[in-house]
Amino acid sequence: MSTRRNPGTDVALIAAFAALVAVCALLPAIKVAGPVPITLQTFAVLLSGAVLGMRRGFLAVLLYVVAGAAGLPVFSGGAAGLAVLTGPTAGYLIGFPLAAGLCGAIVERLPRRSLVSPVAIFCAGLISSALCIHTLGMAGLVLRADLTWAQAWDIDKIFWIGDVLKNVAMALVATAVHRAFPGILDRPAAPAPAAQGQPEGTPTA
Repeated sequence: MSTRRNPGTDVALIAAFAALVAVCALLPAIKVAGPVPITLQTFAVLLSGAVLGMRRGFLAVLLYVVAGAAGLPVFSGGAAGLAVLTGPTAGYLIGFPLAAGLCGAIVERLPRRSLVSPVAIFCAGLISSALCIHTLGMAGLVLRADLTWAQAWDIDKIFWIGDVLKNVAMALVATAVHRAFPGILDRPAAPAPAAQGQPEGTPTA
């Protein structure tokens, strides 16, 4: 039986989650010290990966970034254009699709029982956020805002408590989605079993 998905469904899900990231970016942001505001973007970014898997989660968030770079006012505060991708927050934006992809890659490989338990998904989101969003975000501050790594860390560490809370919410929502729609995750195809009694690699008629 074929396990291929409907491409139309994939496109619709990618577009829907790109729109969700945009909505979360445009919600009122909390201004803190430094050029990076606190928004709900990371919640939506990691939810995209946790629900859609690596490939579709990455594409959904990449679509959001490309749309903003093309001029749609979907970045935080309604900003848009290529200038945002060369500014001090560029590292965070570049890290978003990578974080969604990494989170999706981890979640895809979880056993089915872990998909209905938020702990594993929470850990996947936190690891992805730390490695991709925060690391690249600080690199962007160093390169584009002329800060030292210590100064960039002083700005970035403000977001950690909020990110933990957003990852808790993301894991709870993703778990609920997987319970309601157990087939939504884009898992890698399992290898076909070898024919019984036939050496592996032997061609069959």
